[in-house]
Amino acid sequence: MDVRIKDANAGAEPEAVLHCGHEDPAAFRELLTKVGDKWSILVLLALSMCPGGRARFSGISRIIPPISERMLALTLRNLERDGLVTRELFAEVPPRVEYELTAMGRSLLPALQGLVDWVAHNSTQVKQARATFDAS
Repeated sequence: MDVRIKDANAGAEPEAVLHCGHEDPAAFRELLTKVGDKWSILVLLALSMCPGGRARFSGISRIIPPISERMLALTLRNLERDGLVTRELFAEVPPRVEYELTAMGRSLLPALQGLVDWVAHNSTQVKQARATFDAS
């Protein structure tokens, strides 16, 4: 991981190289933004809690109650486009569709779990910091 931040106090323009040495920083930022958005994280975590990392649309929707059907459909479509989720259509009446984490989607879970653990460990301190800030 290439994270260099040049000291702004040294008299030069600050230089932040936060794209892990990626050859296309704009593409890196775009993917990080998409994968790191609230709904994508929650959908990936929801699928990880389902047996076999696989669920129907309604099952995912039940795990994430505040998500609208439109937002869930859009999020699943984007995750499928990025190769993190697959969609399987079963030729039944009525048609059945199931979503499943891909190997790449599963490989993202440890990083997401680290984020979840950080939030769980620090949420009280964040609330206290907010209260202190808002009181001043």
